[in-house]
Amino acid sequence: MHHPDRHDTAHGGLAESVPTGSAVSAVASFADLGLPTEVLRTLTERGVREPFPIQAATLPNALAGRDVLGRGRTGSGKTLAFGLPLLARTAGRRAESKQPLALVLVPTRELAQQVTEALTPYAEALRLRMATVVGGMSIGRQIAALRDGAEVVVATPGRLHDLVDRKACRLGRVRITVLDEADQMCDMGFLPQVTEALDQVRPDGQRMLFSATLDRDVDDLVHRYLRDPVVHSVDSPVDGGVGAGVGAGAVTTMEHHMLVVHGPDRYAVITEIAARDGRVLLFLDTKHAVDQLTRHLRASGVRAAALHSGKSQPQRTHTLAQFKDGRITALVATNVAARGLHVDDLDLVVNVDPPADPKDYVHRAGRTARAGESGSVVTLVLSGQRREMSRVMAEAGIAPTVTKVRSGEAQLSRITGAKAPSGTPLDGGPAAPRPKNTNAPFRGLGTGKAASRGTGGKSRKADEARKLAEARRAARVRRGG
Repeated sequence: MHHPDRHDTAHGGLAESVPTGSAVSAVASFADLGLPTEVLRTLTERGVREPFPIQAATLPNALAGRDVLGRGRTGSGKTLAFGLPLLARTAGRRAESKQPLALVLVPTRELAQQVTEALTPYAEALRLRMATVVGGMSIGRQIAALRDGAEVVVATPGRLHDLVDRKACRLGRVRITVLDEADQMCDMGFLPQVTEALDQVRPDGQRMLFSATLDRDVDDLVHRYLRDPVVHSVDSPVDGGVGAGVGAGAVTTMEHHMLVVHGPDRYAVITEIAARDGRVLLFLDTKHAVDQLTRHLRASGVRAAALHSGKSQPQRTHTLAQFKDGRITALVATNVAARGLHVDDLDLVVNVDPPADPKDYVHRAGRTARAGESGSVVTLVLSGQRREMSRVMAEAGIAPTVTKVRSGEAQLSRITGAKAPSGTPLDGGPAAPRPKNTNAPFRGLGTGKAASRGTGGKSRKADEARKLAEARRAARVRRGG
């Protein structure tokens, strides 16, 4: 169902999507909001005392039933910014079987689980039932939870579409709909399922959309489905960024470094960064490269684990739990972890493979400096990649500090906390050889197409041939030949 009335305030682009109705001003404390006493009590019990800026700005309007457009990174506190109004406005109502009253759409399973975990204490305090509907988990259990009745559903678009198709879920009574990380859902190809869901919920209901970037697909969603939205920006764009687009991802508590490394020294640099005290999240482009680096780090004595789409959902959940509680200190991941992943006190993100897209940079960077904390984002580049990476970062509104580094140098330690690994293998195998500056570039770690095909192959064959020749010579000497 298309809603032409929702276009009235939005013609001419987002710059003109300013609300015509009167927005409610921000508040200084949760107590000023008229939230249910059960919610205030739970906030106090959990040590949540003062609202973050996005919460202070968004909550009054969201509680008043206004449509909300929130621009900003994850980590700004937006889960409670949309979650508390959604729960407070649903409290006291009871869902019938298969007919939820509120819907939160998110792009990934991990984010769905995190949103559910964050909101569950408040939902329980209000006696609201939540169901999480995601791929990779038992669809039978999800069908049963919906059949039993759930007021609030947190879902990924693909699995929700499947359940609606099976008539296990009906959206006609949904009064409040939240799209979280809307740009990521569009990037992942979920736009048809998102619009399908929005066409089925109550047309007079409340909509809240949150996105780090506002490109064409998100812009279309805003114009088509939000009615007179109140616009809140969590972070203002950096000068030279792209206005309401990617530049909205930059924050002052985040340092950005571009480290120029010498190709043969690159793997040694990565290993020393991963061996630092404290946790680090390392991004690579492919599952193969993630697994390869993880094996090397563990052989070097670094408590590393891999996270990518080739892992089952229980494996991914277990790995994230280990990373959050410190049993794993280096998480090696593909872009599957770049969105929605929330880890408290993560102060370093490393782009081992430089991202080719400014949006990918923004979302990878968004794993650190969350909720007002500080953090650093380090991107490793070879000298030949420096110009292209500077362009990508400029489009993201980022002006990094550029430093040439070598393994073992104080400069590298100062920026990243790098140190020599213990060298004691964690999995009982042989210790990894200590990378030297003379090593060939490591295959598959962003050193270009030649590297990904295996530049080290010829040198390995040459080594083997040389050793074989030496063994034959030694045998001849022993025979007196």
